[in-house]
Amino acid sequence: MTIILIVISICLLILCITYFKINAFLAFLAVSLLSGLCLGIPPAQLVGTVEKGVAGVMGSLTLIIVLGAMLGKIVAESGAAEIIAEQMVRLMGERYLQWGLMLTGFIVGIPLFYGIGFVLLVPLIFSISYRYRLPAVYIGLPMLAALSVTHGFIPPHPSPVALVALFHADMGLTLIYGLLIAIPAIVLGGPIFGRYLKNIRASQESIFRDQDRSESAQYLRPTVGVSLAVALLPVLLIVLFTLLPYSFHTSNIVLQQGVKFVGNPTVVMVIALSVATYFLGLKLGRSMTNVMTIYESAVKDIAMILLIIAGSGIFKQVMEDSGVSLLLANTLQQLPISPLLLAWLITAVIRGCVGSATVAALTAAGVLLPIVTGGKADPNLMVLAIGAGSLMFSHVNDAGFWLFKEYFGLSVKDTLFSWSIMEAIVSIVGLLAVLLLQLILY
Repeated sequence: MTIILIVISICLLILCITYFKINAFLAFLAVSLLSGLCLGIPPAQLVGTVEKGVAGVMGSLTLIIVLGAMLGKIVAESGAAEIIAEQMVRLMGERYLQWGLMLTGFIVGIPLFYGIGFVLLVPLIFSISYRYRLPAVYIGLPMLAALSVTHGFIPPHPSPVALVALFHADMGLTLIYGLLIAIPAIVLGGPIFGRYLKNIRASQESIFRDQDRSESAQYLRPTVGVSLAVALLPVLLIVLFTLLPYSFHTSNIVLQQGVKFVGNPTVVMVIALSVATYFLGLKLGRSMTNVMTIYESAVKDIAMILLIIAGSGIFKQVMEDSGVSLLLANTLQQLPISPLLLAWLITAVIRGCVGSATVAALTAAGVLLPIVTGGKADPNLMVLAIGAGSLMFSHVNDAGFWLFKEYFGLSVKDTLFSWSIMEAIVSIVGLLAVLLLQLILY
């Protein structure tokens, strides 16, 4: 009966978001409260469960997500993202344009949240399309594939960061594994799949002929080196301080504690943002007030994302406090299927129903948490398996689907055969890479 109640709860959550169009945070809150009552949590205790769920998930990741959003915003506003794109195209040349744009999407996608990156880079795709007389979808999809993959696999993006916190995974190892998995997913879903899309033509290219750059034109532009260094700094620092203990051993306690402190993801993001504030802001002629305005705008952009994550924390806590987590753990562990494959499958189904990758990942995490806490799966790989599932086959209920369709002026059919299949490819390749990594590690 309990399992049936959980299934009903998830179905109700999906119904609230898709059919009744209720905000995801409010849907999580309402369904969690109702589920808690049905599962036997006393009403007086339920409020405490809600508060505990919000505090538990938000305490460890709010700073990382907020600082990451600020970093992405200053990278975009300063023109650094555009400069990286121009340099990558110049470096690769006309023959390897797809690969240059793919690399651009990957580099820019690390600090930039998906929506911001999409809106920022699509005009560049059309600009290059005009210049080289090539179909916009053909050359642009590799860049957007890279943006999508970083969104699903790589911190400091909200979904991977939230999953790392929920599963008590290692941020550094998750990032390294995520980078390894991202490469084949992007290559197969981007340039290789993109070769078959030359016949799909964008119909609204004129929208991007004239770009208004009046606001940013009054400030200096950063150099290529500075743009690349700032965009990649969080990843470089996290990877460096994750690998340092394995390659350099010391008995000095103070040094060990210093490395651990500086390598903390929150501290890394503070360092990266401080560097960005100077090199992409103050040094280029912006006032501190102007830079802070950019950061305030960034926080407003992610407010709803933070609330959705908080809502998922409530749902997770209801599962734990009601004792359902243990029951789910015992049930799921008896299934004759790999926990990683199971995580991908559950997430992919929810993604197909709700559309949102973030909501799908966080909903699945609440169900799959007992498997991780029970030691049945590597928490770092579980984060990535869920991340892969959350990217599975974006279609008409996903905002990203319509964003791609409308910006490129495509039919629903062409969007399904380009965007949706690309998302399915990166998801399946991501899963296979996770399973391969598990075989290598264990």
